[in-house]
Amino acid sequence: MVSRCHRAISCGLLALCLFSLTGCSDDTEKVREIQAQRQLQMQSASQEDHIGEAFDLLSRLVELNDAKARRQITYHLNRWAETRPIQGVATTEMLGTVRELLPDEEANERTGRTTFHPSDVDHLRDSYLFRQIVEWVDRPQSDDLLLSEWLTTKEAELDEESMAKLRTATRLFDWTIRNVAFEPLKVEESTPPPPALPFNLQLLGAGYRQTNYKTVWRGIGDSLQRSGVFIQLCRQASIPAFVLATQSTESGKLDPWCVGVLIGEEVYLFEPELSTYIPGPDQLGIATLEQARKDPSVLRRLNVPGFFDYRLTRDDIQQCLALLNLMPEGVSPRMKQLESALTGDRRMQLFTDVDSLAEKLDQVSGIAGVRFWDMPLLAEIYEEELAKASERDPLIAFWYMSRWAILEAPIGMSQQLALGRWRHLHGEFGDIDEENFKGARSLYLAQRPPEFEIKDLNIDVDLQQAYGVRRDLGVDSDTFNLQVAQAQAMMRNGKRTATYWISLIKYEEAEFETAASWFTKRVLNESQRSIWEAAARYNLARSLERLSQIDQAVEIYKTDGDPQEHGNRIRARLLTPRTSATPEAETPTSDSPQADTPL
Repeated sequence: MVSRCHRAISCGLLALCLFSLTGCSDDTEKVREIQAQRQLQMQSASQEDHIGEAFDLLSRLVELNDAKARRQITYHLNRWAETRPIQGVATTEMLGTVRELLPDEEANERTGRTTFHPSDVDHLRDSYLFRQIVEWVDRPQSDDLLLSEWLTTKEAELDEESMAKLRTATRLFDWTIRNVAFEPLKVEESTPPPPALPFNLQLLGAGYRQTNYKTVWRGIGDSLQRSGVFIQLCRQASIPAFVLATQSTESGKLDPWCVGVLIGEEVYLFEPELSTYIPGPDQLGIATLEQARKDPSVLRRLNVPGFFDYRLTRDDIQQCLALLNLMPEGVSPRMKQLESALTGDRRMQLFTDVDSLAEKLDQVSGIAGVRFWDMPLLAEIYEEELAKASERDPLIAFWYMSRWAILEAPIGMSQQLALGRWRHLHGEFGDIDEENFKGARSLYLAQRPPEFEIKDLNIDVDLQQAYGVRRDLGVDSDTFNLQVAQAQAMMRNGKRTATYWISLIKYEEAEFETAASWFTKRVLNESQRSIWEAAARYNLARSLERLSQIDQAVEIYKTDGDPQEHGNRIRARLLTPRTSATPEAETPTSDSPQADTPL
């Protein structure tokens, strides 16, 4: 009642003031100006509030009910948009390059609608999370030591802005390679009888078997998924990045081979399949597309004689297509307008001017055209189709859900691991006692129960409740024991995943000796076998590099049979002093103008 009285008094005073202004003189314009300013202030406060609410929900998304959070985010954004109608016309011409996957009608609807929809939250979530990663990864501590001298020499060649972007790109690529464990394009895994999927999609198909978000969330992916993550990170750092692909002259099929990053007028080359940047001439620094097209030794030195041959040569890459890793929402006017309203810590890249970007890329020698990459749409379709198939077939549902239940199942242990992962990706490693805030490290440590506790799960009721195991009425002993066994397997997988991620945090905190110890004694312990072993060996070697134990690092990079052994051996060669020959030295070939320096 008091607040209503106050509002009434305020309104009365305002009316009185306006009346006095109009009554004393004919200053109508002054009255209108005051009214307009007041309206703008009210709109500004309303916009800030609703955008703030939406941003807050995004920041806590992993802790909330997904469906409810999507509705609330959509509500707040549409309330904000009420005071600022979406303007502009969507550019959908380039989306025609993926028309087979995205018909024009659907493309127009997704890019042209003037209100926000719950499906927009995926794009907002991805932009938000990748921006948060960039915020803490883009720092000198993340520099690759192999590039330090070369980057210093580039300072004399590039302007300040280009130099900063080049350094940032190298940091983001290095983080991607260290934090997204390498998985082959073809995964050898038993699967249930596959459902009928459109566009010839296959279960666990290369590139599309998970989205960019799922790749960074799970911390594992193939080279195409690594490419997507790296490009997403670059976008949030305002650095143009794209997949470079060759095209078959016979079938027209595209073959993605690396990620190009546009810095100034040059395109620098990063190779996620090999887990390394492509070394420049004389194996110094990062090669540009121009150098790779002119100098045959650039791609030839991606061969590891006696072990691996790189699949492309200079002649294969004379004309490449640039593939943009974008979804339709990312070129819509509503995202452009929302991005323009984000300030301070809320800033993130939501919109890409594809026409402007395509114009820049078309001017680069060796780029013959620009298209949308079909992989993001294929990943979206695959995820939707698997969800539908899971509703029809319990066997597919169990296989599909159980693969990452340790992180994505809605039960206590998985929820805590998920919260730890969310904070890990935010760079929130430590606790804040005064705020009762648990950082990623503590949340991960809590997921490492002793083995005796895991074994006691079948007899300890309190433990069963803590880990979400419940024996319902009518469930026989054999069925319940099977449930317990599955829960125990999930606990062990969760424990080993948490252990690996703690090791990565130790590296990020520059505790390289501790990181090496964790990788060696905990992750690579014979009794703790897991999917993280090859990635742990790679990160162990990276830790040893930081400790100046180069010989030991080189030996680890030469481990036979690791999924990214090809690239690891290239890194071992780059680490070897240039004055000493190695068993993997280059052999001059007829197309070489002079003998290559043995490395």
